[in-house]
Amino acid sequence: MREPSSSEEESENETNDDENSDILSIHNNVDQKSLSASGENLSVVSHGRGPPRPASPSPSLISDREKAIEDTEKLEREEEERKKRLQLYVFVMRCIAYPFNAKQPTDMARRQTKVTKQQLQTIKERFVAFLNGETSIVADEAFTNAVQSYYEVFLKSDRVATMVKSGGCSANDFREVFKNNIEKRVRSLPEIDGLSKETVLSSWMTKFDAIFRGEEDPRKQPQRMSTAASELILSKEQLYEMFQNILGVKKYEHQILYNACQLDNADEQAAQVRRELDRRLQLTEQMSRMRKHPKFVVKEMESMYMDELKSAINLLMANLESLPVSKGSTDSTISRLQKLKRYNRAQHSSLSKMDINDETDSGLSKLDVVLSFTLEVHVVEVKGLKSLANNKIVYCTMEVEGGEKLQTDQAEASKPSWDTQGDFTTTHPLPVVKVKLYTESSGMLSLEDKELGKVVIPVTASSSRQPEWYRMHTTKNCQDDLKIKIAVRMDKPQNMKHCGYLYGLGKKVWKKYKKRYFVLVQVSQYTFAMCSYREKKPDPTEMMQLDGFTVDYCEQVPDAEGFGGKYFFNCVKEGDNVTFATDDENERTLWVQAIYRATGQTHKPVPPVVQTNKISNTQISRMQGDADRARKHGLDEFVQANPVMFDHHDLFNMLQTLTLDYRLNDAYTCLGWFSPGQVFVLDEYCARYGVRGCHRHLCYLNDLLERAEAGIMIDPTLIHYSFAFCASHVHGNRPDGIGTVLLKEKLQFDEIKERLRILLENQITHFRYCFPFGRPEGALKATLSLLERVLMKDIVTPVPPEEVRNVIKKCLENAALVNYTRISEYAKIEDSYNEEVSPKKRLDDVIHLAELCIEVLQQNEEHHAEAFAWFSDLLVEHAEIFWSLFAVDMDSTLEMQPPDTWDSFPLFQLLNDYLRNDENLSSGKFHQHLRMVFAPQVVRYVDLMESSIAQSIHKGFERERWEPQGNGCATSEDMLWKLDALQSFIRELHWPDEMFADHLDHRLKLMAADMIEAAAKRTLKSFEAWLRKGGKGTDYLLYPEMAVMMNVIIDCKNRALHLCALDSGENMTLIENSHQYHTKIEDFLDRIQVQMVKCLIEKLLSVLESVLSKLARYDEGTFFSSILSLTKPVNELGKAYVDFMRGNLDILRQKIADELFTLSIFEQWYTGQMKMICDWLSDRLDLSLHPYQLTCVMTINRKCFSDFELQGVPENALNAKTYQTICSRLQVEEATQSVTQSENSSKTSRFLGGGGSSMGGASSGTGSQASGDESD
Repeated sequence: MREPSSSEEESENETNDDENSDILSIHNNVDQKSLSASGENLSVVSHGRGPPRPASPSPSLISDREKAIEDTEKLEREEEERKKRLQLYVFVMRCIAYPFNAKQPTDMARRQTKVTKQQLQTIKERFVAFLNGETSIVADEAFTNAVQSYYEVFLKSDRVATMVKSGGCSANDFREVFKNNIEKRVRSLPEIDGLSKETVLSSWMTKFDAIFRGEEDPRKQPQRMSTAASELILSKEQLYEMFQNILGVKKYEHQILYNACQLDNADEQAAQVRRELDRRLQLTEQMSRMRKHPKFVVKEMESMYMDELKSAINLLMANLESLPVSKGSTDSTISRLQKLKRYNRAQHSSLSKMDINDETDSGLSKLDVVLSFTLEVHVVEVKGLKSLANNKIVYCTMEVEGGEKLQTDQAEASKPSWDTQGDFTTTHPLPVVKVKLYTESSGMLSLEDKELGKVVIPVTASSSRQPEWYRMHTTKNCQDDLKIKIAVRMDKPQNMKHCGYLYGLGKKVWKKYKKRYFVLVQVSQYTFAMCSYREKKPDPTEMMQLDGFTVDYCEQVPDAEGFGGKYFFNCVKEGDNVTFATDDENERTLWVQAIYRATGQTHKPVPPVVQTNKISNTQISRMQGDADRARKHGLDEFVQANPVMFDHHDLFNMLQTLTLDYRLNDAYTCLGWFSPGQVFVLDEYCARYGVRGCHRHLCYLNDLLERAEAGIMIDPTLIHYSFAFCASHVHGNRPDGIGTVLLKEKLQFDEIKERLRILLENQITHFRYCFPFGRPEGALKATLSLLERVLMKDIVTPVPPEEVRNVIKKCLENAALVNYTRISEYAKIEDSYNEEVSPKKRLDDVIHLAELCIEVLQQNEEHHAEAFAWFSDLLVEHAEIFWSLFAVDMDSTLEMQPPDTWDSFPLFQLLNDYLRNDENLSSGKFHQHLRMVFAPQVVRYVDLMESSIAQSIHKGFERERWEPQGNGCATSEDMLWKLDALQSFIRELHWPDEMFADHLDHRLKLMAADMIEAAAKRTLKSFEAWLRKGGKGTDYLLYPEMAVMMNVIIDCKNRALHLCALDSGENMTLIENSHQYHTKIEDFLDRIQVQMVKCLIEKLLSVLESVLSKLARYDEGTFFSSILSLTKPVNELGKAYVDFMRGNLDILRQKIADELFTLSIFEQWYTGQMKMICDWLSDRLDLSLHPYQLTCVMTINRKCFSDFELQGVPENALNAKTYQTICSRLQVEEATQSVTQSENSSKTSRFLGGGGSSMGGASSGTGSQASGDESD
């Protein structure tokens, strides 16, 4: 029957032939000399006599015809591809249905679910929602900062999007990157009592999972877990469905092929394997005879190749033979019905076995063909029991010949039904079941119950399994016509493949043509026997091993005519021929098919065409229907195809490629690894159909390389495994010994090795983008290991380390260029070279680029340094090259900056802070270049700052108004701030060159000392000028500006320690010898302070001196004394001086910032006053003080002591010897004054009489007034 597709193809071919003939007719009698290269027109040069004919039809006609031809060819290719896939699917189905070489591995690593583009976008949105505070997750600032960094650096990275696109990114990768990030953050946090860092990490990871999962229900996770579990072990149905999807087979095609191939029949599948192996063995022998071998690397491998083929077939046979053939279950099945009671009687011993004919020479013993059957005897009911009373108890017993006896429950004669089942085990293929009916005996002396009847039922494995009525043979105790309903079921053991009655006639066995009961017994996967049995016998009477026999349908045997049997078939072997016959044609067909499976013969028996009667057997009709259905859909050719005639290497290559594509497109981050179910099917296919291991791995490597070159993430460890296998095979160093190496395998291996080397070098060059953030974990390290393996000349000789280093060095050099190029493109640094871009904008772009470069190298160190641990120096060199590329852009940007601008210093600080903290890059090439570029700018900057500060000091003090600002005046504050800012700036530069850094430090300290000294001199000069402005009267008060000046010196002195002292201890000797800037300026400022205090005290004491000079006019014996006494002064000068003293004390206390300095002034002032008063009194030792003098001095002395005591002058300074001398003199003078006054008052009273009392009262009033003044 022709397929519809084939007829369509033929009609299309005919159409194409007609079109081609039309085109050719146009060029009849024309010699074609040239064709246009473009192929659009055909130019013809005619040398005929007649006029030239048209060169070609119209272009539209050609294009239509070419399109039709292309469509036809496309359809043909698609049809061929479909047929090839269907044929391949048939082979795969057989591998799944009956595997005998491979098992599904259970030790493969579990693959994580991959993250898709849509899921990545959703994850980003969830993290943005968290950062915007739109979620209910409570988090502190530290966790929020960690999530912000994770989002900016990782989630928004283009490399993550590329990794997701490559199919190599899982949720676990996202989680691990965040975990590694926060571990560093948490470790750097200070310890908190009662809260361990592990607790913080666990809490943060829980919050991360909540953000990552979003609003998903956690109860959905078990579903994903079950999906992942199905990744481990797959059922046959799941495997069928998987490979339907892989090979594009429709469901109905699978069902038709499944039924037509009888995949549910294990015997048929085992027979199919045996036939395949037999054909392969024959083909091997034919190849050996005809010496048709593939080309080998070495000619001597031809014989070894044949041995390999034979050993592979022998191994398959051994694997098939090792599959156990069960001889039936000996465990009796317990029915859901009531168990029968057992008689306590011994079992009958089996009858003696007949000897098997020795002429069979089968090599099999009786024990090899032992069969074990399970019988179920189901006694339902008895009818026709009339002679017994209704209340009589009846029961049944049942037994199988040679077995134990079982009993049913008791029932009344009115309702003799039990519905009870008994289970038996026997080794008799033709057992006899005996069932007896009993009634209980009512006699007192009766020992046994009465038997009413019995039935004997012969049973075979093909007997009906439905309940049937049997007539019982009654005894003399019962005259009724009894019938019993019994169902007997006899299960076939697994090693019984077929059974039934046959007529047989052979040469060595069954020499007499007669009807016997035959059983086809499977001893092992390769050994079958035809055995004949007699009733009640467990052992065969005769048997014949089927090895070497061929079964087929045949005509009637003349000797059998009239002895029974209508439909014949025979088993033929060299020197032997056995003919069998059946009474039913369907039975013959079943026997032939069963023996056909057992013999493993190549020839498939075809039943005779003459078949008028309708098929009645269900099994045969089903098989015939399946075959017809497959033929109808054009699928029978795939079922009947001989596997040996196909190129399974090509088919397997197609199968493996399609499986890999399917695997890479599933929901798991497989990285090229097959699932356990896929590995199982591929392993079984290779073993069953003889696919060479090297070819398998070479095709696998080719497929993996193609995917890797296309940007799909492939595990380098997987490539390493396959490459190592191929390398050991090609180089003759396989663990299982030397094997044959095909020339095409060697050439393909060399090609793949070169492709792999190029791929690995490219991946190492682009390691930042091929393995972003160190994912997949360990992939880069495995890539370096694989590169070392690829560079090996053979499998034994290790590659020189220098060669590996040179390759990796070259890759990292290129990687520096690749990384910098991509970073500069991302930063759009090329746009900065536009003339319209300002220098400031370009500098900002370079600073941003520097930040990106630092981030790149930090990520390299964090995620990739471990993989390059053996080549750490090369990674350092890579970083130096990377920075050298950056130096080009940096230098060009700095050159275009205007002179004397300092906006580029942040760039230096950024780079220098990173480089100096990196032990590998510190003082490296780029670090030195950076130092050389910025050293002149730093020196120039310091020079200009020094000049600027000096000018500000000069101009500032000229215009200074000495108003308080900060701790001093405006000019001093500005000067000190500039000095401090300059030193801080230079210090924060962290200049890498120690000598230059020390030089800068020395210079800045010296500059500060010089500037402070100049400022102090200008301040002292102004201070002296302001002192000269005031007079010497008691109305004099210090100007606030003078206090500001003193504060300036105090502030300078306080800041000198910070601004003028060198920090480094190693330079202390140098400081002590010649650069004692701080000590010198401190001494100078001390001298300035001393000078200012001296001038101030002199100014203040000059007022006291003026007061004392005024009091000197009242000295005894002077001209003015009597005159001034007439004015009757009270205490004016004393009060005026006390007010002066108090006013200036308050000014000094409030305006001067330094408490100790103020106290020092007060102490010196007090001491000066006491000394001056003491000297003044000493000058008048010989004179008595005038009352006015005494009153004023006493007031000044007492108020001085009390006020300065309140200001905090210490007791030892207050109560000094000078003060005590003054107090003693004043006490004497006061006593003298009181005595003199009393004497004068008595004289006056005597002289004036009563009027004296009024004078005395006046005098007394004066004294009381004086004392009142003192009390003030």
